[in-house]
Formats: sequence, C-alpha cells, structure tokens
Amino acid sequence: VFSSVTSVLNMSVFKDQFVLEDLIQELKKNITALSFGHLQSNGFISVQGPFPAIKLLKDFLLLKAKSLSEKDKRVENKTHQRPKRRLQQQRLSMETNNFIPDPDGEKQVVVLDTDIYHYMKHFFFQKFLVNYDVVISDITDGEITTVYLENARSRSGAGQVLRVKEEIENKSIKLHNSLRKERIYLEGHTGDEKQKYKQACETVKSHYPYVLIIPYDTHIDIIGNSSEIFEFTDEVSR
Repeated sequence: VFSSVTSVLNMSVFKDQFVLEDLIQELKKNITALSFGHLQSNGFISVQGPFPAIKLLKDFLLLKAKSLSEKDKRVENKTHQRPKRRLQQQRLSMETNNFIPDPDGEKQVVVLDTDIYHYMKHFFFQKFLVNYDVVISDITDGEITTVYLENARSRSGAGQVLRVKEEIENKSIKLHNSLRKERIYLEGHTGDEKQKYKQACETVKSHYPYVLIIPYDTHIDIIGNSSEIFEFTDEVSR
C-alpha cells in the first residue's frame, strides 16, 4: 500500500491559457492534501501526497484541459497569438464564470469523482447543511463532478465554507479507498424485467442501509463497501 506518492507535473501545456502561478495556487486551494514544490522555469513542478489526492489532481487537470478544448472549438481564432487569460476568466463551465474561490473562504470549489459525489450527497451532505450555513451546488461532467460551496448568508460565519471543503476532501479520500461500484445491465430486458430488477434492489437494500442504488434506463449502479456490494448483487441475482 502506498501511503504517499510523488509526481512531477509538466504544467507548460497550460502556459498559453493560464498564468501558471495562478493555476498552481488554485490547485493548492482545491486539493489541500497535496504538497507542491517550486514551479520551475520550464513548467515542471513536483507534487507529493496520498494517491487518492493525486488522482483528484489528475482529474482536475483533465477537466481543465477539456474545458479549454471545448471552448477553443467555439471561439474563432482571430489572431495567431492568444493572450494569456487569468484563472477567474477561465472557469470549468460557462455557467460558473461568476463563481470565484476567494481567500476569505466565502466561496470554494471541490473536484470529486462522480460516484463518490453521489454517495456523499446521499449520506453526508445533509449533515453539512444542518451543521453549517452553506449552499452546495454542483456540475457533473461524466466521471468528474465539480462541487461549489458558498456561504448561505453574506459574511455570516466566515470560515464555515473552508471547514466544509476540508471535511468533503477528507471524507472523499477515505471513501475512495473503501467504495466500489457494481453495475447491473438492463439492456435487452423487457420493461417488466427491468422493473423486477429495480424492485429486487429496493427489497435487498433494506438489509444494506449504506449501499446506494442509482437506477437508470439501461443499467443500475450499486455503490458501497466492497464486501457489501458483492453480497448485495449476489442476492439481487438470485
């Protein structure tokens, strides 16, 4: 088991789009479990931390690169030289252009694996809403979900958003090590057969309160502890 991983990132691929120092600062804010070295002149930087946090970093950068690629496809290249854009002008989605993490902790962003996000939203987010005066919103893009945290009332309880962000990050790392997903495929089954599978999942779930069921038209996702998931799917298939 690897308790810590060290990676070397080549950030030069973002140099035409971002001020690299700003991008590194955003990474530090969003993934606090990682330690970043000094940014070299060639764009290389060393990063150290637990493997799940390294994976979150990879997912975050892939999502960032994807958002740039999609935006560039929509924008005509009127000049041969593209000016550098500050981070606050280059959000992950057009819908979040006005959501900028701030140093006072009033607004924060967390990038999560979508399966882990679904599990946390179902079992843990209500606790955050009850214990803290925060508003939680999200945008899902395939396997990545970006979670936006904001104080429910302006200047009320400074630091609450940062605490919620830290709790979400710490919980996501633990869940990353323990959660597994199984998928029951429904393609090729009749409507009645699909309904029977969904009803069977709901019936079996009463014995597994910490298993999450997400039904879709073509399949059913089952997320939970690895041993419980195995037993759950075995009972459903009987």
